[in-house]
Amino acid sequence: MTILDRLRRAAATRPARGGLSAGGRRHSFADLDAASNAAARVLRARGVAAGARVLLYAGSSLEFVLAYLGALKLGAVCVPANPAYQRAELAWILADAEPLVVVGERAGLERVRALGAPSVRALLEIDAAAAAPCPSAAPAGPPSEPFLRAVQAASTRRLPASTAPDDLALIVYTSGTTGRAKGAMLRHANLEANSDALCAAWRWTADDRLVHALPLFHVHGLCVGLHGALASACETLLLPRFEAAAVLAALACERATLFLGVPTMYARFLECAGAAPPALPAMRLFVCGSAPLAPLLARRFRAAFGHEILERYGMTETLITLAQPLDGPRRPGTVGLPVAGVEVRIAGAAGQDAAEGEEGELLVRGPCVGPGYWRDTAATGAAFAAGWFRTGDLARRDARDGLISIVGRARELIISGAFKVHPREVEEALAEHPDVVEAAVFGLPDADLGEAVAAAVVLRPGAPRDAGALTAFCRERLASYKKPRSIRFVASLPRNAMGKVLKDRLAR
Repeated sequence: MTILDRLRRAAATRPARGGLSAGGRRHSFADLDAASNAAARVLRARGVAAGARVLLYAGSSLEFVLAYLGALKLGAVCVPANPAYQRAELAWILADAEPLVVVGERAGLERVRALGAPSVRALLEIDAAAAAPCPSAAPAGPPSEPFLRAVQAASTRRLPASTAPDDLALIVYTSGTTGRAKGAMLRHANLEANSDALCAAWRWTADDRLVHALPLFHVHGLCVGLHGALASACETLLLPRFEAAAVLAALACERATLFLGVPTMYARFLECAGAAPPALPAMRLFVCGSAPLAPLLARRFRAAFGHEILERYGMTETLITLAQPLDGPRRPGTVGLPVAGVEVRIAGAAGQDAAEGEEGELLVRGPCVGPGYWRDTAATGAAFAAGWFRTGDLARRDARDGLISIVGRARELIISGAFKVHPREVEEALAEHPDVVEAAVFGLPDADLGEAVAAAVVLRPGAPRDAGALTAFCRERLASYKKPRSIRFVASLPRNAMGKVLKDRLAR
């Protein structure tokens, strides 16, 4: 079965129940199935067939969901992209993926036209009110057409096209913080295996109500959130963006049971709620991923809201491979155990299995692991070792309960005077200081030590900029060689769309 089969099954067995609420309207599973059939016909009329790429260059909306499902129903390959990407980022994706059709918002489509992408035959605008082609001074490229209007005019009859489990479904470009972004490939079988594993791990059922505030252009929002909702046939409220007050209100008013977020979202919940967090009597599970959750933040959230956040671990290339147990211990700082079907290894420097409690590179394999990178055989070869995917993350398995902790990224490890320093350990120490909102730690070249530990720190309003006091605070909690030798105070940390700190920008 594929995600599309799950949608059709939900439409057949729960035609008037569940479904997706977006833009103030509720759409049953039968509505979604029929409308995505129409979307498939719109795309087919513009040349999309099996194997063709469709670029989804937009934020979260009903139209995004319909374009995505419609493309998959044709056997096409979807390429979701952050609508905040500008000329250089967009140009690379257009050149590498060679999409036939781009579905996006007006500003994004203007960027596509300005670049004159030769592969693009049609531009479909996500704007129900759009009646005229989007204006552009660029002579190249087709005019845009209003997507929803075309869908509403098309037949909802199912097309004969079908998809197989081994067919390519997605090309998702990595963030590219260490170089040019690579297109991670995911097959239908990868998507289905991971949805099954997560529904089992989190006991995700049709009785759940999901408030979905993650961007659909990222695998967290698309492959965990949307796919899980379709696989479980649960009710979903899709929000166009994350706003803490609006999401908290939705969690309460919609009697939500499930929320998927990133650490920044949970920090914003605490800021928004202040001393009076709202009662959320129906909530049963908060899940966090895409970036490390600081133990202090996890403890503060539990104290305020009475819920333990469940942490999980995954990558674009592998989807979710580890998760804290639903019923067992959720120790802050750990990411749990392998989900169903996934095997993990922690490998030492020579490739041998690391002993319990020793750190090494995390290797994973299983049905959710994608086949590699689009048109990049060198990167694909380097990513796999004897069938195991090399995550590049350093991990440690606890000898007491087998729970795995992510220590840090191998490429971010700081070697200072021959001593290893994990940035996350120093960041957590800094976060304990009452004046520190958040911190990012990285290495800088140093003639004496090779690398020196440096930190960028965001302070609470009105707090003194006292680097010496913060250094002394760290010295009380860490070995002396781990303390920051330079501290830079910043208004905010640079992040990508999912809240990961872009440390390469700080180290420049």
